[in-house]
Amino acid sequence: MSDGMDGTLWMYGMLALTTFPPLVPNAALIASAGALAEAGDLSLILVLLVVAGSALAGDAAVYGLGRIGSRRAHAWLDRTPRRKAALTWTADRIHAHGLPFVIGVRFVPSGRLIGGLTAALVRYGAPRYLLGAGIAEAVWASYSVALGYWGGSALGSTWSAMLIGWGVSLVVAGVAQLLSRAARPARGGGLSATGRDGPGGVTPTP
Repeated sequence: MSDGMDGTLWMYGMLALTTFPPLVPNAALIASAGALAEAGDLSLILVLLVVAGSALAGDAAVYGLGRIGSRRAHAWLDRTPRRKAALTWTADRIHAHGLPFVIGVRFVPSGRLIGGLTAALVRYGAPRYLLGAGIAEAVWASYSVALGYWGGSALGSTWSAMLIGWGVSLVVAGVAQLLSRAARPARGGGLSATGRDGPGGVTPTP
């Protein structure tokens, strides 16, 4: 009984540790947790809470670091042309669309990191950012865990659920990348952090 409980706690701990930081691929682990929940070895509700909650905590940490170290965050984002373009593109859309974009950017590759840092740099309100991030993480956690849950049920195999989780994650990431490229403005345009028309780029607010 103790060994089973230790194994369960270990799985929840691994889910939290790999979901909290952005840019850590753990789709297979989440799919496995969903399959184990379907088999009765884990609690489905607890898996969802751990995955969504740790992801939201990670988003809050990224936002907080961006607010505390705005100059360092801006310097990091400004270090390469690709990051600089992503910063300007994200800032433009946060100003233009607000909460809906905060929700949607989570599903763009590197969206948790770039979106959180940019929202902090342009001083997008913390309550609104956390609301949008919370909605996004709830949606993401639901379909990510469901892939493993229903995949394990239909195919009777945790490994099959893991492969499904990886495959769908890659498809979602690919579609999001195509949409972000199609929506990216022409080089040289953009809004400043104040929302006024400017030559591009974002100036951190002190």
